[in-house]
Amino acid sequence: MPKSKRLLELMLTVNRKKKFTVKELAREFGVSARTILRDLQELGELGVPLYSEVGPHGGYQVLNERILPPIAFTEEEAVALFFACHALRHYSFIPFETEASSALGKFYHYMSGDVRDRIDQMKNRVDFVVPARQAEAPHLSCLLDASVMQRIVRIGYKSQENISVRDIQPIGIYASSGLWYCPAYCFLRGGVRLFRCDRIVSVEEGDPGIKPLDLRSVHLGNWEDSFSDKSQYTRCRVQLTEEGVRVCEAELGRRGPLRVREDGTGWIDDEIPNSEIPYFARLFIGLGSDAQVAEPPELIDCMRAKLRELLERYKDGEK
Repeated sequence: MPKSKRLLELMLTVNRKKKFTVKELAREFGVSARTILRDLQELGELGVPLYSEVGPHGGYQVLNERILPPIAFTEEEAVALFFACHALRHYSFIPFETEASSALGKFYHYMSGDVRDRIDQMKNRVDFVVPARQAEAPHLSCLLDASVMQRIVRIGYKSQENISVRDIQPIGIYASSGLWYCPAYCFLRGGVRLFRCDRIVSVEEGDPGIKPLDLRSVHLGNWEDSFSDKSQYTRCRVQLTEEGVRVCEAELGRRGPLRVREDGTGWIDDEIPNSEIPYFARLFIGLGSDAQVAEPPELIDCMRAKLRELLERYKDGEK
């Protein structure tokens, strides 16, 4: 086997193995132990993060930061991946922010000059706009890791009233309208809750006395159906103008079903959590005549109460 091919296959092999010895690799590749040692040294010089342990039970292992073998991209694939990563720049916080920036730099640096010129021109011709937000969400990576590893974390969560401390088991994270959200099982409330990630002020190891739930089959696509208590939901019916549809599409994201007619107008007709009624009241009040709420009565009453409060505030201002 040519050396270049052996080095490539050796890189694939050590990335796949958790731990290995020189003798094992020598047998697998049919070369001497000395040759394998030289090959491992070259891989280390190329950037493969190898770690050696001495002793009767020693050997080699690849550190957590493994590297991928060389991958050939077409020009169009490379440009597409560049802009997929470039699209995230409007978010002040993203998981793996440093790694994403590094990957973007590598794509740009190793492209040929004409492709870089093409990308420079395209940067001014295509964009992925999200609402500008000042909210900070520095704990995205911790929440994502906890959701993947089925781990409980303790968070400090800031609401309008105070900061509460609670143990949660995250299901995942997603971005909507420039904000990050984390659906998670809340052991304090005994059910799934949706948390705004910018309101999570701290994340640390959860209570070791709490046994994690088996949420392997629960993900961002089904978490609402998996844990919804229909007794805590209310039917909501709202008619929307074309402008109302545009605002609701941007604001609701995954939070609510929206149907659109051919002329651009639309409607909402589905169950909403009772706990979300104040949120929907503020949303539809902001839409003014672009939203007509038919039900539930609780939502209409909440809107009336908020409007009365608003009127009273401005009456006091006139005196």
